[in-house]
Amino acid sequence: MLAICSDLDETADRRVYLEIMRFLNTTETTAMGPGVGLEVGNSIYFDMPPEQFAYWNTDDAGREMVRALIRSGHIDCLHSYGDLATTRQHAIRALDELDRNNCKLEVWIDHGTAATNFDSTIMQGHGDEIGHEAYHADLTIGYGIKYVWRARVSSITGQDIPGNLNGILNWKHPVKSGRTLFKEAAKRKLARKGNHKYAMHGPNETLCPTVLRDKSPIYEFMRCNPHWGGVTSCEQGRHIGEVLTSNMLDRLVEQGGTCVLYTHLGKIDDPNIPFNKAAVEAFRRLGEAFRGGSILVTTTRRLLGYRRAVREITFNTTCDEKGLCINLNTRVDESHLGKLPDVDLSGLTFYVPTPEETHLKINGQDFLSLKVNEPDYTGRPSVSLPWIRLQFPES
Repeated sequence: MLAICSDLDETADRRVYLEIMRFLNTTETTAMGPGVGLEVGNSIYFDMPPEQFAYWNTDDAGREMVRALIRSGHIDCLHSYGDLATTRQHAIRALDELDRNNCKLEVWIDHGTAATNFDSTIMQGHGDEIGHEAYHADLTIGYGIKYVWRARVSSITGQDIPGNLNGILNWKHPVKSGRTLFKEAAKRKLARKGNHKYAMHGPNETLCPTVLRDKSPIYEFMRCNPHWGGVTSCEQGRHIGEVLTSNMLDRLVEQGGTCVLYTHLGKIDDPNIPFNKAAVEAFRRLGEAFRGGSILVTTTRRLLGYRRAVREITFNTTCDEKGLCINLNTRVDESHLGKLPDVDLSGLTFYVPTPEETHLKINGQDFLSLKVNEPDYTGRPSVSLPWIRLQFPES
């Protein structure tokens, strides 16, 4: 499972932003040729210098575009409130705008060294520091933010599996890749010794329940940039072809992990043709893996929601007059059941001996839309809660 988690830094304007999103999420004709038809989200912020695309900087058409993409799930991350947001009032203004327009975001990503960031070390934030003029955590978590990124990035290809350092070392670049390998190994060692900064690198998990400095409960998540040059190498639209390589995708598939890919798609060379040839080829390669069923490509919010749901479910099996019954218990709000793809259990899969004689109950209620799957590469058949794709808004 892979989410391209892009910070919108340096995106020129709404036209570039939309063209990138159309190419990634549709099969329509774009400046880069036919779109690749994936499911890819993006981020937004509010208060930024005028030369950068942001909610308050764009025009009415741009703001309506942003609102439509938030409602469809294709803008799923709040990338702080922006460089120029330095007080609680800036947060209030942005949250009021989101609420007034029925726009809900659940993922927060720290940005640069913005005052509203939550990380106090690398990102120099004060957003969860009670008493500071930039404090807003109570408002932002109350609004609905559940998942927070505080600058943790791994060089390991794939999380939620045992951390494997294989693939980091590149024999064409032994010195720099060796340094990257050493840094990742050091982070894991420090994590085992109780270092808070690198705690997530130890278990190599995407999500970790924790609290902010004001005790607000959140899930912190870790992103991944598996480039041999390190976590800040080639994390741009102009260089993403050097990250989404065949070898990288093959490693992800082989190891069966999840990847929240750290990048900045708006950092490009030509605003008229946002992605260069190498980037286009990389996304077409990813599209082939997606359509071939080897990698599920989705938004950051959906990936995180799924990983959280998997952490929190319990289940057992019984036999009744219908056959095998999977009894699933979850914290998911029951009012969402049957409203796929909103429910975070979308895509959950169980290997079973006789799919046609299997049924599912969620929190005691029959689930009637179970999908039967043919045997996969393991030779075993399975059943799934259907994965229904997000619908991209019409241009």
